[in-house]
Amino acid sequence: MQKGINTDLSADGKNYHVQTEDWGIKNPYLVTRIYRNGAVLKTIKLPYQRVLEGKEQDFQETIRLAMKEQHYEILDLIHSGQIK
Repeated sequence: MQKGINTDLSADGKNYHVQTEDWGIKNPYLVTRIYRNGAVLKTIKLPYQRVLEGKEQDFQETIRLAMKEQHYEILDLIHSGQIK
């Protein structure tokens, strides 16, 4: 299981907290939650199965990279105004 990633950011005058977690092998999902004013605004769940399809590199490294990619894609969506 990978450590989580947390980011606080402001966009369009609103404050957000974005948290991405690896739920581990027993619950195989990468989960990103977007919070605004302490409430969950959106949850994105990506199953390991989709992350690992066609990948031949190290399992832990693949999960770590997918987690970072998912987290930063959400930050980009917030900054671009696609998530409000």
